[in-house]
Amino acid sequence: MSTQIIEHIVLFKVKPDTDPSKIDSMITGLNSLISLHQVLHLTAGPLLRTRSSPFPFTHLLHSRYNSKDDLTAYTDHPSHLTVVTDFVKPICDDIMAVDWVADSSTPRLPSGSAMRVTFLKLKEGLVDTEKKREILDVIGGIKDIFPSIDQISFGENFSPARAKGFSIASIAILPGLSELEALDSNSELVDLQKDKVRDLLESVIVLDYVIPKPQNASL
Repeated sequence: MSTQIIEHIVLFKVKPDTDPSKIDSMITGLNSLISLHQVLHLTAGPLLRTRSSPFPFTHLLHSRYNSKDDLTAYTDHPSHLTVVTDFVKPICDDIMAVDWVADSSTPRLPSGSAMRVTFLKLKEGLVDTEKKREILDVIGGIKDIFPSIDQISFGENFSPARAKGFSIASIAILPGLSELEALDSNSELVDLQKDKVRDLLESVIVLDYVIPKPQNASL
């Protein structure tokens, strides 16, 4: 049985030539936030690759919550603020964040799962609710077309301040990297889905990420 969850994605652009130890400290600090009781699921690490993006992001954080209030409590928590101040801001040139409400029967995702993250920016002036629903319906139907996808999460962003104008987001979750690679092997089907909404979009971000094994460091 599906229940509603809050999805929270943050993209980071680490400054070039940053000391690898400082990047490791940022990732360790971000992953330590799984200990906060508001957090259902949290993973942070380097992106596997960028399929399409006007911004050169390097790292990703994905977390899930039971409610918007829990997300707010996480955001305002002293531990979160300390990690951002001490480990994130000193080494990052750019940060982008998107939040949405989604249906999920499995809030927690196992290590090794592969994620295809997509953000959509609609053409300027496109406020037609029917057109937005058309886009969301296309995303929601992807799982039926590609059965290797374990879970598809999608929705409209409700936190515009740091989203750079991207208003619709989705995550396709697959068992592992091999399934993610196989997804792209069927290029005709992939292009067919893109063609359904291409004329409605100004810009697209597509990123791949594999959930790493939990770190052994004390959190």
